Amino acid sequence: MKNTTKVLICLILLLNVFHSKAQNKIELKPKKMKGTFYLSWGYNREGYTNSDIRFKNNTNDNYDFTLVNAAAHDRSGFQNGLREFLKEDLTIPQYNFHIGYIFKDKHHLGIEWSWDHLKYVVYDNTNIHVTGNIRGNQIDKDTFVSSNFVHLQHTNGNNYMMLNIVKYHKLYSNKYIDVNLIGKAGIGPLVSYSISTVLGEQWDTWFRIQGFVVGGTLGSRINLFKYLFIQPSLQVAWADYLSTGIGKDGAGRATHVFGSYMVTLEGGFNIPLTK
Repeated sequence: MKNTTKVLICLILLLNVFHSKAQNKIELKPKKMKGTFYLSWGYNREGYTNSDIRFKNNTNDNYDFTLVNAAAHDRSGFQNGLREFLKEDLTIPQYNFHIGYIFKDKHHLGIEWSWDHLKYVVYDNTNIHVTGNIRGNQIDKDTFVSSNFVHLQHTNGNNYMMLNIVKYHKLYSNKYIDVNLIGKAGIGPLVSYSISTVLGEQWDTWFRIQGFVVGGTLGSRINLFKYLFIQPSLQVAWADYLSTGIGKDGAGRATHVFGSYMVTLEGGFNIPLTK
């Protein structure tokens, strides 16, 4: 009986020890997040590589031809000067909207969702080499391509929606200002609104996913008084349009691949989570 009592006493003491440790663990407060959220808005100019653009419609028409090495340009919205620009909707020019989170750790990493609104317009009324078949007629020659023959633009726009990994490196810091080098790499869908005319048939695709884009960005972020920043940057991207509706009722498809560069200037707000 005495041995049983001793065993029970030992068990009770052990249970008290485990209970105390468990309480201590429960009472430990979780670590607070120490990173920084940010929002930014800006505007851009861009340029594009030439591309081979294929137009195909065997549904309610009969053609499958390619514009070889077609050139395109942007449409900034700044042509009429600052006064006219300020009268416009802020989303009419080529713009950028980014939202992200910078982790406060030794790796200096962050994550960002970006929406880059570019515009892409194929040059009209130019001589372009055309190959393929147009309504039963074979073609393989330099051809004057008017806007009634073929016109293509992604102007509302050539939108890059990407999820980016962000890396930053501090270059300089004092009480009022700090300067960081920013690098980004991302991938995402092309959410585009396209307008086309092919052999006299005009079609607007409305907003939809038409392909995907991969891009990298290098820039500098200048933080002012901790909460504000300006950020000039250069982005290089590769866009693959897998399916753009063309022709009557959008029954045909245009496909092409091109590279782009984009120069941006953004302003934004930092939102630190802790002091």
